[in-house]
Amino acid sequence: MKKNLFLIGIVLVLATVYIIFFTNWFRPKIIQISHTSRPAAGARGGSPIARLAFSLGDYYELTEVKVVPLAEWQTNKEAQPLWHLVSDGSDDVNHFFYGEDIGGMDPAVDGAKPQPLQPGVIYRIFVLAGRARGWHDFQIGSVAGK
Repeated sequence: MKKNLFLIGIVLVLATVYIIFFTNWFRPKIIQISHTSRPAAGARGGSPIARLAFSLGDYYELTEVKVVPLAEWQTNKEAQPLWHLVSDGSDDVNHFFYGEDIGGMDPAVDGAKPQPLQPGVIYRIFVLAGRARGWHDFQIGSVAGK
């Protein structure tokens, strides 16, 4: 009887070790973010307007979206975001456009508006959806995906 209990205990310990170290059950899910520039209707000063679209690869109820200049963020983790939305859980989304409303999300600071992005500057977007999180570096005025 003691031998059986001992073997059952060892099996449970080994199963627990396996689950903790060799599965993703306790690790946060990584959100795979990509971006592309999409033309929009209308023109300003004779040049077409481009909208920056972000794709998440799956549907998520977002809890935070934040865009910061990468160089500034690398020296100051509290860098002022150019666009920052928060929520207790957005509508299910798998893509969104920079600076546009995301259903169920509000600016982190009341009345804050998204700041314009500058060509050639590298930015980082952070996306949180509960325990799932991801980030992606991008710039405008360059080949999409770089």
